[in-house]
Amino acid sequence: MTSHQTTQTMKPATAAKKLGVYLQATPAAFQEGVVTRAELNALQADPPEWLRELRRNGPHPRPVVAAKLGVSISGLARGGVTEALTTEQIEALKTENPEWLQKERATQAEVRKETARLKEKKRAEAEDEGAA
Repeated sequence: MTSHQTTQTMKPATAAKKLGVYLQATPAAFQEGVVTRAELNALQADPPEWLRELRRNGPHPRPVVAAKLGVSISGLARGGVTEALTTEQIEALKTENPEWLQKERATQAEVRKETARLKEKKRAEAEDEGAA
C-alpha cells in the first residue's frame, strides 16, 4: 500500500496572517492563489522585496499594530483604530500619545503584571505540592 502525500495548502488570508502582513496590501498573485506549506516556508526563509517592504513600512494588520503600540487588539478598537496602519502612522500615534493610548498601555501593563503574578503563584503551588 503506497501513501500519497498531499501538498498542504492554505488560503492567502491564513498565509498573510502567518507572515504578519495585511492581506489587502499583498500582490494580486498572492491574494488570488493558494499557498503551499513549502511556499510559506520559502517566503519566511527568504522574503521577496514586496514582503520585506510590507513588514518594514506596512500597512500592518491590527495584531501587528497593537504589538507595536503596546496595547491589545481590543484596546485599538476602543481607541477607534479599526484599519491597518503604516509604520509612519504608528510612529505618529506614538509621538502624539493620545489619552486613549496612554490608558490602553497602562491597562496592558496591568494585564502583563497580573499574568506574571498568576504564573509565579502557580509555579510556587506546584513546587509546594512536589515538596509535600
